[in-house]
Amino acid sequence: MTRFMTLDFADGDRPALLGRVAAMARGPYAYVVTPNVDHVIKLMDGRVEADVYRSADLKLCDSRILAHLARLRGKALAVYPGSDLTADLLASDHDLTIGVFGPDRAAFDDLVARYPRRRFTLVDAPMLTPGTPAWIAAVDEAARADWDVLLACVSFPKQERFAHALRAAGRKTGVTLCVGASVDFLTGRQQRAPRLYQQLSLEWLHRLMSQPRRMFRRYVLEGPAIFGLFLRHEVLGRG
Repeated sequence: MTRFMTLDFADGDRPALLGRVAAMARGPYAYVVTPNVDHVIKLMDGRVEADVYRSADLKLCDSRILAHLARLRGKALAVYPGSDLTADLLASDHDLTIGVFGPDRAAFDDLVARYPRRRFTLVDAPMLTPGTPAWIAAVDEAARADWDVLLACVSFPKQERFAHALRAAGRKTGVTLCVGASVDFLTGRQQRAPRLYQQLSLEWLHRLMSQPRRMFRRYVLEGPAIFGLFLRHEVLGRG
């Protein structure tokens, strides 16, 4: 593991990390988070409960920006975006049952059509507010559902809180992957940044141009805070 910005990021290449996730699917309940810049900012300024992230069994870096900052401190972060992890898992050779939590029936049907050899189950995800009766019912349903891997795609930090709540609800086996818009990317509902943008660490710019009203606050108003947090915690050691 590599500790950076208060989190212990997993090391290893993508095949090794994918193998770890597949192994977790057959073991005691676990969950995987995929921190990016927005996640780290909200974790470090207290908007997300620290235990939700630190209790995760595997933390995979989802941000090339974080990796560049880590490199300035002589640290190497293995970048494995949640969307790539999801695509690799669905394309790999296994007999795991994949639960899908978040996308609607139409998106679920499109995913099933795209991967006809995979075994899927849809776990209902109504509009949820943590702590409400509907939330508690959804956690209970997901905890009892038949899946080895649960793709939790209900946005940050709700999906992380949900994954954390499944453990408290008594889920015994399987692994939850907190992977945001991964199913939307796979089914064509959203377009990922072109490869050149990814290679230049400009995926954020592509998303900003594609969804300016939705992404302006995240990338323009709040995102630059990562540099001050980096200076304070990693350079000055004031964490």
